[in-house]
Amino acid sequence: MRHWLLKSEPDVFSFDDLKKRPKKTEPWNGVRNYQARNFMRDGMEVGDLGLFYHSNAAVPGIAGLVRISRTAYPDPTQFDPSSEYHDPKSDPEAPRWLMVDVTWAADFPSYVSLDAMKQDPALEGMLILRRGNRLSITPVEASHFEHICQLGGLNALP
Repeated sequence: MRHWLLKSEPDVFSFDDLKKRPKKTEPWNGVRNYQARNFMRDGMEVGDLGLFYHSNAAVPGIAGLVRISRTAYPDPTQFDPSSEYHDPKSDPEAPRWLMVDVTWAADFPSYVSLDAMKQDPALEGMLILRRGNRLSITPVEASHFEHICQLGGLNALP
């Protein structure tokens, strides 16, 4: 099993929004970065766990856990001219952009803020903490993942 960090702006789609979806599941669409797309395509498997990170928020940080519930498949928004994620250069015969489905897995009893993560020496080297990292999806080392779960008050993984 691999671990991931998935960023979303809470005013666009929040962790609470995910919990309100049918089956607490949502397609992770709109990814328009090749490296993040490749993480979904080449690395994510059903059952992998992810940290749901609120970016561009008053207090950026991690609200809880998601589980990858469907592997990468074509993101239909790339073909929809009315979508903000439309890509006129994407070919339906060879889709450029992919998405995965994520399902709510667990709330963190305590929100783990970006500032708290930056101050924690146990998280040194974590991709989200590197200057200039703006990827919406990044892999997370098992030790970092477990430590963040502890910081969030989650003592057992779902």
